[in-house]
Amino acid sequence: MTETEASPRRRPSMLDVAETAGVSKAAVSKVIRNAYGVSPAMRERVEAAIRELGYRPSIAARSMRGASFTLGFEIPQLANDFFTQVMQGAADELAGSGYQLFVAPAVGDVQGAPVLQALRDRRVDGIVAISPDAAPEWLEQLGVEVPLVLLGRHDPSRSYDTVTSDDAAGARLAMAHLIELGHRDIAHLTVDASPQVPEELLPHTRRLHAYTEAMRQIGAQACVVSGGPLELQARDAAWELLSGPGRPTAVFAANDTLAIGTLRARAELGLNADELSVVGYDNIDLASHPLISLTTVDQRGHETGAIATRLLLDRIRTGRAEAHHEVIAPALRVRGSTRPPEEQQPG
Repeated sequence: MTETEASPRRRPSMLDVAETAGVSKAAVSKVIRNAYGVSPAMRERVEAAIRELGYRPSIAARSMRGASFTLGFEIPQLANDFFTQVMQGAADELAGSGYQLFVAPAVGDVQGAPVLQALRDRRVDGIVAISPDAAPEWLEQLGVEVPLVLLGRHDPSRSYDTVTSDDAAGARLAMAHLIELGHRDIAHLTVDASPQVPEELLPHTRRLHAYTEAMRQIGAQACVVSGGPLELQARDAAWELLSGPGRPTAVFAANDTLAIGTLRARAELGLNADELSVVGYDNIDLASHPLISLTTVDQRGHETGAIATRLLLDRIRTGRAEAHHEVIAPALRVRGSTRPPEEQQPG
């Protein structure tokens, strides 16, 4: 029998951890339960053995430790209304469950892995993370230690669940809309990639690739502008793009925060939708405001948060170890920020 045909490898037990750490099974139980009287040295040895073996405490062992009935929720920034939609979906899903959300935003240089470590150290029962600035290998280990659901990134994970939008399909919807309106000079405003994360896992990378492929198909030159994630950073990048020579007739922004920044620059330059069409991605609540009226790709933030929370509770309550990967189909919401190019409009 080949190794591939062999039966699945036996999951490590508490006794395996005890033997690897050179301590008693009772000592391992005390570490897992966070019981009083465990020395730092013993805890370090047991936790090292748990990581080495990929051991995951059973539901019974976790219940002996005691559930906190809190779920950690990591967000990469506060100034993005899509994350608010996701958290609202999570909160609505938790109504009546007895669980509370512990929200941990990235602040300054403290983002990604340190934020997730802080949630783990507070012994939340599970974690939802939105596209954190953390390597997949590190997240795999975290997923062994605590139930984890990742949003946004397209990780082919083994120890944690993922919930993503079909980002390529959504970007194709945005580009098809602009091209059908008659635009050929379309710029793409996106954000700088994280050095911690392989680019192919990032949602903005998939949107970028769909943009460049759409431009290639119509024989047009791609124009990609990359910058910071905040609205005012997007405004500055858009201002430079729009005030220079060869201004595009349309901008496809990689998210609604960038699109709002582009609309700000458009207004400050005295331009309107006839002169510059703008498409975003997210469908935040502000996008439908009549004074904004942003055409955007709806990636259903509220539903994303609810699905992620259901997956996390399932992991907590059943001890499920295998990874689930959910992909949400996006939809285009056409509003007043997009129109045919000026030269193609009826006189």
